[in-house]
Amino acid sequence: MVEAPLPVAARRGVVTLFLCGDVMLGRGVDQILEHPGDPVLREDWIRDARAYVELAEAACGPIPTPVAPAWPWGEALRVLREDAPDVRIVNLETSVTCSDAFAPGKAVHYRMHPANLPALTVARPDVCVLANNHVLDFGRSGLLETLDALRVAGLRSAGAGRNAEEAYAPAVCPVADGARLLVFALGTMSSGIPPSWAATAEQAGVAYVAEPTERAAAAAAGRVRQLRRPGDIAVLSVHWGSNWGHHIPREQIRFAHTLVEGGVDVVHGHSSHHPRAIEVYRDRLILYGCGDFIDDYEGISGYEQYRDDLRLAYLVSLEAETGRLMDLRMTTLQARRMRLEPAAEEDRTWMAATLARSSPGVTVLAEPDGALHAGPDTGPQGR
Repeated sequence: MVEAPLPVAARRGVVTLFLCGDVMLGRGVDQILEHPGDPVLREDWIRDARAYVELAEAACGPIPTPVAPAWPWGEALRVLREDAPDVRIVNLETSVTCSDAFAPGKAVHYRMHPANLPALTVARPDVCVLANNHVLDFGRSGLLETLDALRVAGLRSAGAGRNAEEAYAPAVCPVADGARLLVFALGTMSSGIPPSWAATAEQAGVAYVAEPTERAAAAAAGRVRQLRRPGDIAVLSVHWGSNWGHHIPREQIRFAHTLVEGGVDVVHGHSSHHPRAIEVYRDRLILYGCGDFIDDYEGISGYEQYRDDLRLAYLVSLEAETGRLMDLRMTTLQARRMRLEPAAEEDRTWMAATLARSSPGVTVLAEPDGALHAGPDTGPQGR
């Protein structure tokens, strides 16, 4: 449901979105909740999901299992309560199923027990994006169970469905004075989605793009124009790219620019395990990679230079009538004991400097309250 009463949003002329990257409430996170599913895994090195709990505890201290549904979100719930965004959008990177039908040929499978769905609904997401490389980890039966579980919980989804028409259709959220926010979603091969997962006219699956070409972006923008009405705001959420590194491939930049040129107001990118570049193009926001938000990755070593323990909550304020970016505030959080906690000042400073360095044309500043503020660079080098 929309958090703010519609007349308030209409009066202030601003629509504020909460965006984040991957919300993975399966595997180890599922095991610390009240109704853990079967912990059996088929990974090369770890065969029991409870081992991820042990890794997190070894890194940051004991976890008081079972935890309440709010535990994984931690400080993020305070951010949501205080900032009161009109629409909350998350990438739900797990299947919600009891199925044991492990998808063949995959190294990693994520599932959360349907009885643990309160760990998602506690954050009251308005849209759960499903166009990602884990929603079919337990086959099409697991996807259908996920769709049913979200529907019963009253949660909108985008990017996957019982057929192509449903998968490519936007989630529709009323925001102000009869206007709507439309959330479209796509998943690409580069994020690890197999072509066989694509939804067809007769088969459940994800809204799929093999490559982020300009032609594919133009087709996606065409769907947006076909469905949007005057006053609507359009978000396109895309799961793409590698897990690590700050380099943004040219094809992703062209894809995002073509979307904006075709009528998309916000490009919400995810799949990378850490935040990537921000761009403001034609007064529209492009987030190339929001980074992980909730997961069970603590204690896994090898990529410490990217500080994937630091997570960002994005608060995006748009002009209601045009979709133009008015403000971007980000709150830096830290994952500890599978819970989001406030980040220390030095960590917030590191995040601000890293984002600024990887985002040409964008200024990132730390505010007195600890939040980060980003906007177009208005100096000589700005665009």
